[in-house]
Amino acid sequence: MDTVTNVLLFVLLTPLVAATVILLCGRQRGNLAATVSVLAAALVALASLHLFFRTWSGEAESVSLQWLSLGELEIRLGFYLNGVSALMLFVVSFVGFWIHVFSLGYMKDDAAKARFFGGLSIFMFSMLGIVVAENLFMIFVFWELVGFSSYMLIGHYFQQEDARGAAKKAFIVNRVGDFGFLIGIILVFWTFGTTSLPQLAEAVAGNPSAVTTLMGLLLFCGVLGKSAQMPLHVWLPDAMAGPTPVSALIHAATMVAAGVFFLGRTVFLYTPEALEVIAWVGVVTAVSAAIWAFAQTDIKKILAYSTLSQLGFMVAAFGLGTLFGLSQDGEHALYYGVGAAMFHLTTHAFFKALLFLGSGSVIHACHHEQDIFKMGGLLRKMPITGITFAIGVIAIAGIPFVAAGFFSKDAILYVAYEQAQIPFVLLAATAVLTAAYMGRLFFIAFLGQPRSENAEHAHETPWVMWLPLVVLAVFSIGGGHLFFYPPTLQPTLAQIVPHPEGSLHNMLIIFSLIASLGGLLFALLFYGTGAKGDRLERSLRPVWLLSRSLFGFDALYSFYVKRIQQRLADIVAFVDTLFINGLAVRGTAGMAGLGGIVARSLQTGSLHGYVWWFFAGLILFWLYAVGAFLTF
Repeated sequence: MDTVTNVLLFVLLTPLVAATVILLCGRQRGNLAATVSVLAAALVALASLHLFFRTWSGEAESVSLQWLSLGELEIRLGFYLNGVSALMLFVVSFVGFWIHVFSLGYMKDDAAKARFFGGLSIFMFSMLGIVVAENLFMIFVFWELVGFSSYMLIGHYFQQEDARGAAKKAFIVNRVGDFGFLIGIILVFWTFGTTSLPQLAEAVAGNPSAVTTLMGLLLFCGVLGKSAQMPLHVWLPDAMAGPTPVSALIHAATMVAAGVFFLGRTVFLYTPEALEVIAWVGVVTAVSAAIWAFAQTDIKKILAYSTLSQLGFMVAAFGLGTLFGLSQDGEHALYYGVGAAMFHLTTHAFFKALLFLGSGSVIHACHHEQDIFKMGGLLRKMPITGITFAIGVIAIAGIPFVAAGFFSKDAILYVAYEQAQIPFVLLAATAVLTAAYMGRLFFIAFLGQPRSENAEHAHETPWVMWLPLVVLAVFSIGGGHLFFYPPTLQPTLAQIVPHPEGSLHNMLIIFSLIASLGGLLFALLFYGTGAKGDRLERSLRPVWLLSRSLFGFDALYSFYVKRIQQRLADIVAFVDTLFINGLAVRGTAGMAGLGGIVARSLQTGSLHGYVWWFFAGLILFWLYAVGAFLTF
């Protein structure tokens, strides 16, 4: 095996080895488990950085070995590394490492610290497997492992009902999407005779008409679940019941980003009709989640709906950007959607991890208080957390040339403007709403006067918690420049990210400035600093109720589960108890038991009786032999 393969094996297996060591030796030793898990994350981050620099300017590399052969079905295990996967590998491992470091402080006194860090390592192993997988079957295996490990982490506080419910909800909703995803993979194999990504790319290039809209939409079902797109978005806000580092890990660069990454990995399997559906799903999710965020008072729930909205931006960027690329000439035109989506995925990973870890720092300092209207004045109490959180707000608001979010949103708005006017208007409105609800969060929680005893006694968290905030804040500012002004990396992501030019570029800069600063200014003037109550609820109650309703999705799901699914489950349980378990199982067992009783009664111990039964058996055998029973 070559050097790249060895490094990929090291990257993939290191978290698994760490989890195994924790399972065997550290289940009751939290500090040992934390040390092993963080060390493994550090080694993976360094190895991923090496692969990023090596692969970014080189050719894609793939290797696979046969694992299982069933007739014509051949399942292989292997690695496929190109520029997109190398970038994703770096983002996942880099952000994941700093989340591990933050967890050292946040989970310091947790009684189940060993189980937590073991879960982190299993999650990293599963997510990295998706990134480096060479074929769709291998991706599906790790896809399900991510679902399992996220179930463990979300339900870490399993003693609490909301944590148990959230874990089950995330697991079940993702299985709904994964059912369609699996059918899509089978359809791909049925059509092309392979699931290898490099081979599929060649097969599609030779016969593009073999790709169908149904194939793309079935594969997109997996994205609906994993990246929480409507209508399978309902699990993600509830996942906030898990520890805050888990929220950062799931909502920043890892689990929810897996769907967007998969789209980029399989860009050649989507027809224009499928891309149009994908684009509209992303647009609707982006604007809807931005509206829902305004009625939230839980600091983590606000960030959760923000994640939903930003994921919608990424999915819309893929659909609109790829459609735009298909209408252009040039070597990289087809991959404009991949470039725009992956660019925003990268910048979002930095500033969203920063915001979630910042919220964790606040929750830790405020003795697990999460209501923003019971905070206030935290900027003075926690200056490092406050300043870095403000940088995260600036980044997600997209202030031109200052924050990383501007560069990636600029590319998305450009392709939306060029491709379709209505999606552009909706995404532009979402950008304004994003700045407004994030400004609302910051001005209420961090400015003004403390509004609770917990906020009054808050203080800056230990260095092991604020250091990751500082590092991520630097990348939240400089992440956009990393890809547009690289000193040595060629070719770069900038080559497949669409760039507006001329008057259109100037117009988008002016719009971004108005949207970001205007949204923040609106939040400041409307809510004020350190507000004690939600002014939107008091002044514009119909708007607040609309935001609070979540457009009825959660109520609809609750109605379906309680009134339809549960009733159906009760009927099935009744049939099982009465007919299957009762008549079929216990009934046949009863008949067998009755036969046994009769047979035992014939054991009289009398030789004369046995002789008569012997002759009776001979007569029955003779009747059967001559066919006497056939006449009946």
